[in-house]
Amino acid sequence: MNKVDVFSLINSRYNSFTNTEKKVADYILGNTKDAIYMSIIDLADACGVGESSVFRFCRSLDFKGYQDFKIALAHSSAMEDITPQLSNEITIEDGIDEVATKILNSNINALNETRKLIKEEDISTAIDYLTKADSIHFYGVGASLMTAMEGKIKFMRITPKTECSLDSHLQVISASLLTKKDVAIIISYSGSTKDTIDLAKTAKRKGAKVIAVTRFSKSPLTTYADITLLCGAKEGPLQGGSLSAKLSQLYLLDVLYVEYFRRNYKESSKNRESTSSVVINKLL
Repeated sequence: MNKVDVFSLINSRYNSFTNTEKKVADYILGNTKDAIYMSIIDLADACGVGESSVFRFCRSLDFKGYQDFKIALAHSSAMEDITPQLSNEITIEDGIDEVATKILNSNINALNETRKLIKEEDISTAIDYLTKADSIHFYGVGASLMTAMEGKIKFMRITPKTECSLDSHLQVISASLLTKKDVAIIISYSGSTKDTIDLAKTAKRKGAKVIAVTRFSKSPLTTYADITLLCGAKEGPLQGGSLSAKLSQLYLLDVLYVEYFRRNYKESSKNRESTSSVVINKLL
């Protein structure tokens, strides 16, 4: 557990914390260097909470206890010193050059955090599901629908079993026809969109495997997911459809695509050759 990036872990689970746990999380994120050297009593006093609350916070992150958490925090802090996070706070006074640089930093940070959140065993199991599936359905609403469509377009070059409906009504109809031989890849940054939850609930009820691509590890969507792939982008409530969130989602889909291709090389190569040959005739 010590190799886990604590900062990514806290951010991915922040929405599921209690108010007391959020106090601990906020203090640690803002005072990491101090927190590394604090006893559980010192940290509790600094956060204005009880020692038991700090212990529960550590347990909610899947650590055995406070010392286990502190060791992981020290490792994560050391890595942050090696690869510091670049500021991406844009202000009204910023010029074009500053805006361009901060947006670039934001996208880089989102991809780096997403990489830290990838679990090899989850990717491997997801590929097992996709390989065995009769059909692979990509789902998303709003901005996430565009990401879902990108996933369908990418995978259809190497396998004929991909689908993506562009209307929310058609999507839920599609989900209602899934079977235990199918896979639903459901994309939602918040994991709390009503239409998305309905899709996940329907797909799960029909016995399909559900792969969730989302920001938060504990959300209504993930309760129906067999596998959750976390994207590391930070998106405020007024930033729906931010590029950093889309890039993080596409990055995860790209990892799935490459690993699927690698795992099913003979068939994928043949299909890619066929799809490429017909598209190339469209070029002048």
